[in-house]
Amino acid sequence: MLTEKILQEFETILGKERILTSKEDLLSYAYDAYVEEYLPEAVLFPKTSAEVSQIMKVASTHRVFVTPRGAGSGLAACSLAKQGGVILCFTMMNRVLEINKPNRYAVVEPGVVVSEFQKEVEKIGLFYPPDPGSATVATMGGTVLMNAGGMRGIKYGVTRDYLMGLEVVLPSGEVIQTGSLTAKDVTGYDLTRLICGSEGTLALVTRIIVRLLPKPKARRTLQAIYHTIDQAGNTVARIVEEGIIPATLELMDKVIIKALEDYAHLGLPLDAEAILLIEVDGDQASVEKQAGMIAEFCRGQGARDVRVSQSEKESEQLWMARRGAFGAVARMRPSCVIEDATVPVSFLTRAIKEVRTIAQRNQVQIAVLAHAGDGNLHPLVLCDLRDQEEMKRVEKAMDEIVDFAMAVGGVLSGEHGIGIAKAKYLPRQLSPQALNLMRALKKTFDPQGILNPGSFLECAP
Repeated sequence: MLTEKILQEFETILGKERILTSKEDLLSYAYDAYVEEYLPEAVLFPKTSAEVSQIMKVASTHRVFVTPRGAGSGLAACSLAKQGGVILCFTMMNRVLEINKPNRYAVVEPGVVVSEFQKEVEKIGLFYPPDPGSATVATMGGTVLMNAGGMRGIKYGVTRDYLMGLEVVLPSGEVIQTGSLTAKDVTGYDLTRLICGSEGTLALVTRIIVRLLPKPKARRTLQAIYHTIDQAGNTVARIVEEGIIPATLELMDKVIIKALEDYAHLGLPLDAEAILLIEVDGDQASVEKQAGMIAEFCRGQGARDVRVSQSEKESEQLWMARRGAFGAVARMRPSCVIEDATVPVSFLTRAIKEVRTIAQRNQVQIAVLAHAGDGNLHPLVLCDLRDQEEMKRVEKAMDEIVDFAMAVGGVLSGEHGIGIAKAKYLPRQLSPQALNLMRALKKTFDPQGILNPGSFLECAP
C-alpha cells in the first residue's frame, strides 16, 4: 500500500511535477497493448539512474511494488501494475548519450524511441537492425526487457544479438554494470543476456550499450500476390532452401488483405489468399541479383503478380501495408487478442492452415500475419471482451493454437514475451526444474519480490 509518507519520500526525490496520482492520470497507465486493465497507485518519472536508485531504496525499505514501463506498446501485460504499487516510467530518460562510429556502438538511455534512434545512427552510415512493429513508439529499454524482435529477425536476429552491456539498478537500489564496450567479452556469467528478456522481473535498465552495423548500401522490396497459402508457403521454403537470407520475409493472409484495403485503399486484390513482402539488402550488385532470383522463385511457385521496388520511396510505399496491418484489423471488432506462437519454418504453411481450421471449429474470426522467414506466427483473434460466450471460444482457440505449436516443436512466444497472457502455458514448454531455477534467480535478484509482481513466474502453475 502506497501511504502518504512513502509518497512524500518519492516527492523528495522527483518533486511533485514528476509524479502522477489522480485516477484520471493513472488510467492512461492502466493499459498496455494487451486487453486487461490494472490501475497503479502512482506513476513516477525519473530522469537519471541516481533517481532510479533512490526510488528503489525507498521501495525496498517499505516493500512497495514497482513495475517498469516504457511506451506501453507491449502485448503481454508486462508493464502493468498487476498487484498495485507504482509504475516507474522511463520516457523522460530519453537521451542518446554516445554514437561511436570507429568502434560501431552507441550508448542510450532506456526511454529513447527505437525508430528515432535508428534515424540518428543512419545519418552517419550506421544501422541498428531490431525493428519491432511498434518501433515508432517503442522504447529501447522496453525492447531490451522484452528481447523484442521484428520483421528483420530472419537475417539480423533480435535485440539480444546487439546488446554489449547495460547499467541496471537492482531492487535494493544498488547500481551495477554488465558487459563492456568491446566486441568480445567472456568474463563471468553473461548477466547482460540474462536481464534481456527478463520482462522487468530482475532489474531496472538505466543505460544500454548496443552494437551497430554498417548501413546496407542498397535494398529492394518485393510484393508477391498468391491464389493460395500453399503457393506462398512453398515460395518461403524455396528461398530458404536456396540459401538466400532476405532482410525480411512477411506473410499476410486474406483477412489482413481485406482489412487493409477497406482501411487504406491500397489497391490490394480482395480475391488473393496471401501476400508476401520480401526485402533484400546489402551491396548493390548482390541486392539486384537476389531480388531477381526471388522474383523468379515467386513466379515459379505460382505468384500471380510480382512487384519489385525501384527506389527507396517505392520500398516504403510497399511496406505501408504491412506496417498498417494491425491498426486496420483492429477496426473490425472491439477487441483483438494477438498470438505469438512460433514454429519451425518448415511447418509454417501447415500452421496457418491449422489456425484457419481452429477458427472455424471454434467459430471465431482470426486474421494471420507471420514473420514467415523465421516461423513466427501472429494470429490476430478478433473478438468482443464483453461477450463472455465468445471469449470462452477465443480461449479455447488460443489453447489449440498453443497445442499445435508445441506438438511440432515450436515455442510459446517468438518476440512478445509471456507476461500474464501466456503464463498458464509455461509448463507446456518448460520443465518444473527449469521453472524452479528461474524462480531461484528471481529470488536472488529480488528477495522481497517487489519488482514487477504478478509476472509470468508467479502466474505459472
